Amino acid sequence: MPTRYAFSIDLDRCIGCQACVISCQAGNELKDDETYIHVGEQIRGSGKTLWGSFDHHRCFHCADAPCVAACPTGTLSKWNGLTIVEKEKCSACGYCTDACPFKVPHIVDNHVSKCVACLDQVKEGQAPWCARTCPSQAIHFGERETILAEARAKVAALKARHPNAQIYGETQLGGLGLLMILLDKPEVYGLPLDPKAPETMKVWQSVVQPASSGLSVLAAGAMGLMFVFARRQHGKERAEHERAAKQKAALQTAQPKATETHHD
Repeated sequence: MPTRYAFSIDLDRCIGCQACVISCQAGNELKDDETYIHVGEQIRGSGKTLWGSFDHHRCFHCADAPCVAACPTGTLSKWNGLTIVEKEKCSACGYCTDACPFKVPHIVDNHVSKCVACLDQVKEGQAPWCARTCPSQAIHFGERETILAEARAKVAALKARHPNAQIYGETQLGGLGLLMILLDKPEVYGLPLDPKAPETMKVWQSVVQPASSGLSVLAAGAMGLMFVFARRQHGKERAEHERAAKQKAALQTAQPKATETHHD
């Protein structure tokens, strides 16, 4: 049975230094305006109850990855638990972005752009750049069973200071390849409790996509109308998601910044 790899990110240890972002860009030779990792800030409360943490937005490497299921060209696939990309196959259709419940994949220069876990480095026995350069050792990478056991031990130790501390990704979408050690409930970090592909993408996967060949003119027209409707409905869903994200960012900007975040 092949090794199943995974990341873990301990948000109690993350200091928001952006070293992972920089090393990822440099190691993967990304353009200045392209990045696979976004690190944000979470501020809650005020005065003596002021609480600060960071969040990471990046590929979760889902076991049951909606982006892989939606991709019509085989650009996205699974390898040892990781969701990888073959850019030369990409048609820039954007279905992966529509399907992803975390809105991670995006189109850059007519191809999908997202974390591939530094696949070339992993195949050579090295950890991905972000895990190798994190100065606070908040990011780990390795066999998923080992990473999960370590995450469980860390959460157990955190419970005394953060009663809501928990692992995100242990079971979602078949078990994520990115385990987040959260200090509070997932919704505080903008993470869905039950991530799944939008209903409109299920229409594409189960009806339109399999019927792409061998259709009569009438059937093809009917399927085409269904797909147009599905895309239109999902466009509304995506617009609503973007509005909610902008509102969240505006609220975070309006809140006072923590002067210091303490870590053990």
